[in-house]
Amino acid sequence: MIEVRNLYKSFGDKEVLHDINTKFEDGKTNLIIGQSGAGKTVLVQCLVGLLEPTRGEVLYDDRNFVMMSKKEKIAMRREMGMIFQGSALFDSLTVLENVRFPLDMFSDMTSKERDRQAQKCIDRVNLTGAENKYPGEISGGMQKRVAIARAVVMNPKYLFCDEPNSGLDPKTSLVIDELLSDITKEYNITTIINTHDMNSVMGIGENIVFIADGKAEWQGNKDLVMSANNKKLNDLVFASDLFKKVKEVENEEAK
Repeated sequence: MIEVRNLYKSFGDKEVLHDINTKFEDGKTNLIIGQSGAGKTVLVQCLVGLLEPTRGEVLYDDRNFVMMSKKEKIAMRREMGMIFQGSALFDSLTVLENVRFPLDMFSDMTSKERDRQAQKCIDRVNLTGAENKYPGEISGGMQKRVAIARAVVMNPKYLFCDEPNSGLDPKTSLVIDELLSDITKEYNITTIINTHDMNSVMGIGENIVFIADGKAEWQGNKDLVMSANNKKLNDLVFASDLFKKVKEVENEEAK
């Protein structure tokens, strides 16, 4: 579990995060949602150590990441997997080589063991047969699956995803959501997803943290988000025509 306590982050005189207190649970898909500029990305960057909080604590299973030494943080990051918005694959490497890359950098496995582990993850994301293709030869959805395979190849305890459905069509987005949800449960990972996709919220949102104006305004799950008594959250969730219609149907049924 990751726990955030009294977290603040400022850039000069501008306070971006204000007294964030929240928990991200093991074996669940934890979603961070909010409008652009709300502070979601800054929060995730504080969680993984790309930014230093102004004050507050980030606890990984009761280990205070903020107070760790540089050496301890490097070791801690080996327990993390990351999926970037643009997949961030190496164009000059094959699918197998991309997935194997973290093992080449950090593992003591033999070359054959690394190949087997990478292939296992490729098979898990249903890309068997694409091992020798290059990123430019596969679709955007397949590239995302390669990124997922690479992120879990080191068997991380924590998985961070930055807008994993960005640029994907709705059908492919659903496939990625289901894959992330399944892998989270199979490996009992603490998965944190920074997203704007309300379909993801309603599909896999087991624990949802809503950030507005740098504050954690609401926390709950997908079953509670539709009935949340929070105007800022309602404005975000029901901004799309789809959710407006869902709300209208619910209101009619309640009469």
